Amino acid sequence: MRTLDYLSLDEKKVKNVVNGLSQLLADLQVYYTNLRGFHWNVSGHSFYIMHEKYEEFYNDAAEKIDEVAERMLQLGGMPESRFSEYLKIANIKEVANTCCDKEARKMLLGWLKSLIAKERELLAIATEAGDDVTVSLMSDYLRGQEKALWMLVASGCCEHDEDASCGCGNK
Repeated sequence: MRTLDYLSLDEKKVKNVVNGLSQLLADLQVYYTNLRGFHWNVSGHSFYIMHEKYEEFYNDAAEKIDEVAERMLQLGGMPESRFSEYLKIANIKEVANTCCDKEARKMLLGWLKSLIAKERELLAIATEAGDDVTVSLMSDYLRGQEKALWMLVASGCCEHDEDASCGCGNK
């Protein structure tokens, strides 16, 4: 017997949820790796704050990666584990070192926007499938990411000071 046989969910509808989770997993894996690079390479005036903040973000992403993969398994799916496959389907693209911390934080805002959009889409698909557990998971993710996004925006993270000497060329 399969776990799905006991969940009282329509297998055809659940397939759409699994497909959405697979996309989210790929995005989260690339997001995680990008954040590790930011954590390792951050420098400048905000080093102390952002070094720690990027670590918080990638630890959160690592937890989500595990939860998404386990939810896929519970629903009868098989999570991908090859990074080469993630790169093929992820909406979030890998990045090399950035020119400055402000540029990195601007990218972070874009990635959060992308993750939030995917999670909203998954929330709707899971609702249609009657999959309350995935709905709850996505709702929890949205709550945390919307707050993180708000805090980043409130910090003025993507505004460039006239005096900025970060070398990225943005003012």
